[in-house]
Amino acid sequence: MYSVLMLLDRIIDLYVWVIILSAVLSWLVAFDIVNMRNRFVYLVGDALNRLTEPVYRPVRRLLPDMGGLDLSPLIVILGLWFLRDLMWELFQAAN
Repeated sequence: MYSVLMLLDRIIDLYVWVIILSAVLSWLVAFDIVNMRNRFVYLVGDALNRLTEPVYRPVRRLLPDMGGLDLSPLIVILGLWFLRDLMWELFQAAN
């Protein structure tokens, strides 16, 4: 059981990094530092968008309109950290 929890912990960590990379790339595109017409940048951005958008969509529906500020990555990261801590707490309580 411990190995499964470690695997889930690593997957959560990887997904948090995907969210961070997606946010950083969106800032770089918004400030015109990288160009989405570059094929590599487009492919990376598209992959990150496909990985994160299905999780962001329900969160964005719950959040009020904040203008240009998107808090959904922060909410998702906090939720993932909460789930990871809860998972380990339940595992410790079971032992």
